[in-house]
Amino acid sequence: MLVQPNVGRTETEEALAEFADLARSAGASVLGSLIARGDAPSPRYWLGKGKVEELKTMRQSLGADLVLVNHALTPVQERNLEKHLECRVVDRTGLILDIFAQRARSHDGKLQVELAQLKHLSTRLVRGWTHLERQRGGSIGLRGPGETQLEIDRRLVSRRVKQLERRLDKVGVQRTQARRARERNAVPIIAVVGYTNAGKSTLFNALTQAEVYAADLLFATLDPTLRKLEGLESGPAVLADTVGFVRDLPHDLIAAFRSTLAEARDADLLLHVIDAHDPRREERIDEVNQVLAEIGADDIPQLEVWNKIDLLPEFAPRRERIDAGRRERVYASAVTGAGLDLLRAALASALGGTRIEGEVHLPHTAARLRARLFAAGVVRAESVGDDGWKLTLSAPRVVLEPLLGGSDADAQLFAAALKAADIAA
Repeated sequence: MLVQPNVGRTETEEALAEFADLARSAGASVLGSLIARGDAPSPRYWLGKGKVEELKTMRQSLGADLVLVNHALTPVQERNLEKHLECRVVDRTGLILDIFAQRARSHDGKLQVELAQLKHLSTRLVRGWTHLERQRGGSIGLRGPGETQLEIDRRLVSRRVKQLERRLDKVGVQRTQARRARERNAVPIIAVVGYTNAGKSTLFNALTQAEVYAADLLFATLDPTLRKLEGLESGPAVLADTVGFVRDLPHDLIAAFRSTLAEARDADLLLHVIDAHDPRREERIDEVNQVLAEIGADDIPQLEVWNKIDLLPEFAPRRERIDAGRRERVYASAVTGAGLDLLRAALASALGGTRIEGEVHLPHTAARLRARLFAAGVVRAESVGDDGWKLTLSAPRVVLEPLLGGSDADAQLFAAALKAADIAA
């Protein structure tokens, strides 16, 4: 049984359809749904008492053994509903966590899911084990109920959470090191982002000839996958397939998946995949941009791809400028391959604008700046003369950002060298 808050007629129906897709993605069979007012939730049940009775009657008549609520419930509301409805109740956060647990394949993905699940569970531990109270035996004055099973559970969960956070910190360090290695090799990173089920993995496979799992399911892909993208005029790049976004993505998940989402945050370019066939695509675009803002990736250049044009005869493959010419949009189909040549050209153009390439001259007094450029891994060749060094540079702009935006002497020297070489910064 699905329970959907009534937050506006059109949005309610559309949100209920998406919630049903989430339920099916988790492996549930949807038997029925109930729309309830969500503007004044009850502290006890979240639903009104009349709706709770109506839900109980519907659940029993349909034979449903699980109630899914498309809203965040407090632990008290969840327990009260389970007691009254006599079945298990799961809110939106719990459902998404369950899907993530099924999809996680990599080591860090499983750690991230477990961390988010434990944080969600820690507020829902109930006094169900009081018959296992331990006595603190010993001297007079120390007798009485000892540590209850509830307290033990809380302590174990807290210990496991800290352990997982330490492991994920190590994973984050490893990912950062791998990312820096790619930057030193001057390979730009393109992160594929978008609303879940927009066709990101299918497009990823079409561009890289990879075999990433793709299916008509929400959150079909969870773990990030990186592949080298060859054949671009701007040179090779790394394409990163990331987890799909969805409306009201729980904040605990965003926090837990920080190392996964870092692929988007640290990319040189975001490939924003949009389902052109989705009638609410504009809302999906806003929701994705909102999540990108939450993870600090809203200032990274974007290239929009309106995917699935094979389902819309009125959409032909084309490339156009949007936002007063600042961004580009490509209409393509990952399934048929229509427009992928335009997409590759747009990617090459976008990456060319985010790289700094050319030969600069540095005087002998700029030894520290030369050392910093070598440390960043952006020097491709060097020749030494009586008047200094000539360095051939090639790197994504983001790698040189500390020098380009700095105010120290090295930054001033670097800006003067780029200007003298007529290299746009």
